[in-house]
Amino acid sequence: MPRRYYQLARMVFSSYQNVRAQGSYMTAGAMAGSEADGKVTIVFDREQLSVPRREGETLLESARRAGMTPPFSCEAGNCGTCMAKILEGTATMRVNDALDDDEVADGYVLTCQAVPDCASVTVSYDED
Repeated sequence: MPRRYYQLARMVFSSYQNVRAQGSYMTAGAMAGSEADGKVTIVFDREQLSVPRREGETLLESARRAGMTPPFSCEAGNCGTCMAKILEGTATMRVNDALDDDEVADGYVLTCQAVPDCASVTVSYDED
């Protein structure tokens, strides 16, 4: 889908804090919470914060733990509202039903689904 679509969705949903889709969605995998080596650095609204990396925690969860309020909606990998760009490091998306191959190749991820693959990762919500 075109990047403009996601920008429009982010603009609409940014006026609603913590909007979530109704319904149930579960993921299997490691439980988030245990501290791992490294850190997650988040750039949002020209502010940069870092938090210790936690095993199994998504980039969106790390950003919220850092006290930031980045855009998100479905938390299921479907809408693209939480799209951000990896500036350093790597992360794997559990689900990706929103980004096309070119966007992924350019370093974009759905932060609600992206879990760091390395000790330290930097992600920016400010990239266009």
